Amino acid sequence: MSIFGTILSTIFGHAGAATPAAAQATAPAAPPPAAQAPAPAAPATPSAPVDVAAILTDLAAKAPQPLNWQQSIVDLMKLLGLDSSLAARKQLAGELHYTGDTNDSASMNVWLHKAVMQKLAENGGKVPDDLK
Repeated sequence: MSIFGTILSTIFGHAGAATPAAAQATAPAAPPPAAQAPAPAAPATPSAPVDVAAILTDLAAKAPQPLNWQQSIVDLMKLLGLDSSLAARKQLAGELHYTGDTNDSASMNVWLHKAVMQKLAENGGKVPDDLK
């Protein structure tokens, strides 16, 4: 799974929302009874927006160390239990089509944080405007 896919499924999983990957993993093994109409396909995004800020704030309150997820991609990744190394962030930058210099980690990190928040919003997350 991609790093962004892991970020998305981790946050949306805390909301109890089914992402396509989660829906596949939790699909019943037995087919529905013949008299019952088949269920519609799972939507690509949750039916109700997932409050990203509320989920991350709750996770941060339970974290063993203070993490500034609102501004730091490194802290956001740590909060979600992901590898926050430079190599992982460069991989995420590739996934999100970063066109800047990946050796300028400060600029890349700022861009990554905004891009992740924007992508979360595009995928059904409710993200405050100041984080996008």
